[in-house]
Amino acid sequence: MYTLQTSKSFDSAHFLKGYEGKCSNIHGHRWKVEVTVTADVLEETGQTRGMVVDFKTLKEDLKQLTEELDHGLIIEGKSLKENTRNALLEEGFRIIEFPFRPTAENLAEYFYGKMEEKGYQVVLVKVFETPDNCAGYSR
Repeated sequence: MYTLQTSKSFDSAHFLKGYEGKCSNIHGHRWKVEVTVTADVLEETGQTRGMVVDFKTLKEDLKQLTEELDHGLIIEGKSLKENTRNALLEEGFRIIEFPFRPTAENLAEYFYGKMEEKGYQVVLVKVFETPDNCAGYSR
């Protein structure tokens, strides 16, 4: 089995509604997403002969996903009062709503699924909130 791994970083804010502690307040991270993909055999023809996939393609696909979240406020749907949400949008803030609590664990599963949708055989996705703390997701 062959594996490839790449990573991309992005900056965004989030908060954890219902959490008792500092993370209940809006705060930011320099998130790092690390993706490991696999293949049993290497490409046999063309430009990618001898590769699982071109690193350039893998990096670009992950970059597209991380850029969607870059410099936004990541929230769980309905975690803000409607007036608060509308006021932030009116001020021009970018809000990204998910149907889940925006924890590193849930974001790891989110990126795993998105990379699978792009056709990759994903082994593991890690999402780092800090250089020392990460969550991983695999099936």
